[in-house]
Amino acid sequence: MTLPTQLVLRAMLDAPAREMYGLEICAAAGLPSGTIHPVLARLEGIRWLESRWAEAEPYERSGPRRRYYRLTPDGAERARVALAQARTKAGGLLPVLRHRLAGGDA
Repeated sequence: MTLPTQLVLRAMLDAPAREMYGLEICAAAGLPSGTIHPVLARLEGIRWLESRWAEAEPYERSGPRRRYYRLTPDGAERARVALAQARTKAGGLLPVLRHRLAGGDA
């Protein structure tokens, strides 16, 4: 799982039932929109997320319509498991990386 995917999922798991639009997710994850939108599309493709376009009357629009994303209940559970596994894998690699950075055997 890529780091951007992990950051997006962590941002969305703060309030898994809450809908967030793209720029909110960007701010919460600390990533640019060009990075998060492919992640969101991939997560929606595997049904961890669902999305909808905001409905607004033409006179209310001051910019492009917002697309809101929300974790599905199954997606939220799968995200929690995947993030826990990613942390475990990273935790197992940290001692090896520290050893190598300290000049240990390759």
